[in-house]
Amino acid sequence: MKAGVHPEYREVLFQDLQTGAKFITRSTLNSRESIEFEGKTYPLFKCDVTSESHPFYTGAQTRIVETGRVEKFRARFATTSAVKPAAVVAETKPAAE
Repeated sequence: MKAGVHPEYREVLFQDLQTGAKFITRSTLNSRESIEFEGKTYPLFKCDVTSESHPFYTGAQTRIVETGRVEKFRARFATTSAVKPAAVVAETKPAAE
């Protein structure tokens, strides 16, 4: 490997802003902020969402009951289906004698 080409790979502290959870992992991330954690200073990266707060991982995800395309179509046009075209009405009437 060439010297001076690759970014520094070091331990970085990630903090979840929603839950306050902190975890350390290795990264090449550059950060202007640093924090002392467990007696050692780490670069700090603040995350909006992590596995600690994302609904998919926490199980707080709400299930949406989806109906099929035909049911959605029928529900949307249910009010207009009550009005029948004049040609259909004329065919269904009994002939006057």
